[in-house]
Amino acid sequence: MHNSYNDKRSASLPIGEPLPNWSGASVPSGQTLNGRYVRLEAIDLARHANSLYAAYIQDTNATTFTYLSYTPWADYPQFQQWLETLSRSQDPLFYVLVDQQTDNTMGLASYLRIDPEQGAIEVGHLHFSPALQRSRLSTEAMYLMMRHAFDELGYRRYEWKCDSLNQASRNASERLGFIYEGTFRQARVYKQRNRDTAWFSIIDKEWPARKSELEQWLAPDNFDQHGQQKLSLTTIRNS
Repeated sequence: MHNSYNDKRSASLPIGEPLPNWSGASVPSGQTLNGRYVRLEAIDLARHANSLYAAYIQDTNATTFTYLSYTPWADYPQFQQWLETLSRSQDPLFYVLVDQQTDNTMGLASYLRIDPEQGAIEVGHLHFSPALQRSRLSTEAMYLMMRHAFDELGYRRYEWKCDSLNQASRNASERLGFIYEGTFRQARVYKQRNRDTAWFSIIDKEWPARKSELEQWLAPDNFDQHGQQKLSLTTIRNS
């Protein structure tokens, strides 16, 4: 049955792109995501806690905690309790990042604000140890999560949000090909301070180009014998 009210509005006002075949995306299950340099696994305290703690305590100045909502742990038992809580969470759904070569656990990432009905999902709670930062492993981890969300789970929108003052996070999102959408002022209070939140996204129409760029950058022949990149992601994107 036609709705004459909606038909009349549609004839006179602009409306969004029709999505007649849209039936929603799938909820991530925490399955292992395997890459050339890194793999993402569901948290297992027996296998991951020791090496993850060892990786994190290399951050002797606690700089990686600056824009996180939590503070450094007092000791290993407190860390274990915290990690066990994360392992039970479904949204955010946490992964550990494991070095394929050494089998050491190097950091954490998650999917959150998971909305399969609307096809939107966010990547966040990124906590990379010093050894993981600015590495092939961290870039590949972000690629694997994007690929899983778009190609396997069917999401339309992939979000990245950060404290607007977190320039390293802003730079990382833009390097990966996210588009800045704006800043939500006074969006949160954490650690008794204000947070304005910067929003970034990649949508499904943009993903094929981002995927190609990331795969070109991650290819072994893009790195010399010392592991230094030959072409940056920005150079690849602009070529």
